[in-house]
Amino acid sequence: MNALRQEKIGWIDLLRVLACFLVVFSHSCDAFVAQFDANRASFLTGVFCGSFVRACVPLFVMMTGVLLLPVAPTYNLVSFYRKRVGRIVPPLVFWSLVLPVLMYLYFNFVNPATHNPQIAVDSYNGTTLVQRLYTFVFNFNFDTTPLWYLYMLIGLYLLMPILNCWLVQASRHELKVVLGVWGVSLVLPYMKMLAPVLGYQGNFGNMELLGMCDWNIYGTFYYFSGFIGYLILAYYLKTYPLQWSWNKTLAIMVPMFLVGYAITTGGYILTQEHFPGNYAYLEIVWYFTGINVFMMTLPVFVIVQKIGLRPRRWLSQLASLTFGIYLCHFAFIFASYDLYDIAVLPYWLRIICIAVTTFAISTAVTWLMSRSRLAARLVK
Repeated sequence: MNALRQEKIGWIDLLRVLACFLVVFSHSCDAFVAQFDANRASFLTGVFCGSFVRACVPLFVMMTGVLLLPVAPTYNLVSFYRKRVGRIVPPLVFWSLVLPVLMYLYFNFVNPATHNPQIAVDSYNGTTLVQRLYTFVFNFNFDTTPLWYLYMLIGLYLLMPILNCWLVQASRHELKVVLGVWGVSLVLPYMKMLAPVLGYQGNFGNMELLGMCDWNIYGTFYYFSGFIGYLILAYYLKTYPLQWSWNKTLAIMVPMFLVGYAITTGGYILTQEHFPGNYAYLEIVWYFTGINVFMMTLPVFVIVQKIGLRPRRWLSQLASLTFGIYLCHFAFIFASYDLYDIAVLPYWLRIICIAVTTFAISTAVTWLMSRSRLAARLVK
């Protein structure tokens, strides 16, 4: 039993590090994707690279499901909230304040001549800085883009003790049924794109589906959609791991990943060509809760789980830093972009260099902060 538990810890550490690096890699692609028709080669490189790592966030969510479900019986609802939500709030507040300040300093004093297409340097002034320092209570902003995940994660934490009451008594068949319903929700974004083509005109200009309208955002699949499905899927695969041979695993999972990747990449390019400037449609293709991204996420999770990596001290130490790396990395993405903004470097190589450099700097910053008992609460 102990050996099995250690084996699980080993592959979870690998999953944490992999998911974290893929997040950094994803954000390293954004400036290249943002070129669109202004630089088609940059855009296409960014899309091909960025689409390849879209499983990053769903893997983080599934890791949470593996680690926290079922909820330990020693925790009641209040103690669970206190421990989990209480752990998230201080880093959320801290980095919501620090990231805008770092961005302001960089774009005003370090490199105001950046060529990053995502940045309008004129917008980085004292007034906007002050606004961003207090409006985080409503939502994240551009400077704190990665923190959207923390807002969402708090929502999952609020639900997990309630979800747990059903999970611990649900049969394998019941889990499959719920996952099947969730699977239907994964195709809804594409129904939203297809419906107008088939003549759907919406309700009073609102183009939402299945009961959603201006006065109701809770449609048919609202309560069965989103990231909650990844939590349940992780619990299912943890409880009933696939007993497949390596040949069967690879024969099913590799093609599934490649098909999902092809849909993600091709869909993004075609959507940009046919709906230029329609960023809402572009985001649909890259939704973390879309069927194509699911097709990329499941194979990565299953293969890493099947590897069954034994614990490695260095990997465990690095895995313990991934939360802090995630929180601070966005501050260094733009400096890394400027560092490798060299014409002779191919775009794909720039992306790799940006990702590796940002990950390394973020790791060092997180490690230094983790050495302080006070600062450690903000990164671990």
